Amino acid sequence: MSGPSRSVTLLTRTGCGLCATALEQLRAICADFGLTPETVDVDEAAATDPELRAEYGDRLPVVLLDGREHSYFDVDEPRLRADLGR
Repeated sequence: MSGPSRSVTLLTRTGCGLCATALEQLRAICADFGLTPETVDVDEAAATDPELRAEYGDRLPVVLLDGREHSYFDVDEPRLRADLGR
């Protein structure tokens, strides 16, 4: 029996240096769990989901695990690994 399907999403924006670093970290972490992180540019998404940018736009990057906020500004690697391992 396999565990539940997990999703990791990085909320980002073009030109965000912290976002680029977070994405590199997420790619390495997720690879260990057979996952590929998705990215959502909050500025592009604002065309159809303005609440997303209003909610997260001033504290990027934000990591979502299964659609729920997991961490922001920095990737909480120990916590993310523990949560992905559950």
